Amino acid sequence: MNLRGSLTQLIVIDDPSHVGHARRQVRELAQRHALAEADGERAALLATELASNIIKHAERGALHLRAWPHAEGAVLELLAIDRAQGFDRAACLTDGFSTSGTQGIGLGAIERLADTFDLYSDARGTALLARVHGPRQDRRDLRIGVCQHTLPGETVCGDGWYVAKQEGHLSLLMIDGLGHGEHARTAADAGETAFAQAPYDAPARVVERLHGAMGSTRGGAVAVIQHDAALERLTFAGIGNIGGVLLGRERARGLASMPGIVGGQYRKVQVFDYPQVNDNLLILYSDGLQSRWDLKDYPGLAYRHPALVAAVLHRDFCRGRDDVTIMVIDLEGVHA
Repeated sequence: MNLRGSLTQLIVIDDPSHVGHARRQVRELAQRHALAEADGERAALLATELASNIIKHAERGALHLRAWPHAEGAVLELLAIDRAQGFDRAACLTDGFSTSGTQGIGLGAIERLADTFDLYSDARGTALLARVHGPRQDRRDLRIGVCQHTLPGETVCGDGWYVAKQEGHLSLLMIDGLGHGEHARTAADAGETAFAQAPYDAPARVVERLHGAMGSTRGGAVAVIQHDAALERLTFAGIGNIGGVLLGRERARGLASMPGIVGGQYRKVQVFDYPQVNDNLLILYSDGLQSRWDLKDYPGLAYRHPALVAAVLHRDFCRGRDDVTIMVIDLEGVHA
């Protein structure tokens, strides 16, 4: 499986008319990725319920949309996020329970319609995930979350990412092209293309290949990660200001990058090994995200779906003055 970076589509929901807009956008996304008509309509109904819940309970929020390529089509991801006061998960999934005087059928219906469903809610707001898998009988879920957005006002993103997965092995790339806009996008494209040629090469060799490919561009920050499930080991090579954290049950470990610009100048590639990582959550992020967050401030979030982790971090810690990419991976669940 190979996944090349793509933007998260964001729809602001702050008016009842946006419910219909969200439904139409999801239906178009389903058609673009060749989902069966029944699955596309199911996704459109999910968009209606998610957007309606935001209007009823939060008045303002956003719907994040993403399509994950699949061997038999695609998986459509819908993620609703808001800043309203949280609620009790168990109670609100019971049909008939309502916090706003409605019939209380929204969340229960969403859970039944979705092939993958999860939510996180606290006093800062709620994030709710629903995925529709192309072939209804195939319910395997990809335990990866990605939130990628452009600098406000831009139409292209200077960040890039790539995921390559095969039996027991995972190889990841994140690039932050220098600056933003078209020139940063050119740098990220060059790096993604070079990475895709041989993603399982030794990390130092991968960085050197990216350096050559990005030499005619303005360059950027790069992080290359490989995970071997059988050896329970992760290797990391980073140049520049891409942040990374391994979150385990007992401790958190930061991933150490070296100074420099790939495609420009750096002193050396240093590869770091991290053992006993299979039960860890991996979080990578470009510098469009503040680095002062701590998941300990969000009890239970680390055990929810990685897509929820990425969306909550984006909601609460996005700088708003640069492109931003957040990738969250359940290193054990991703190989299931």
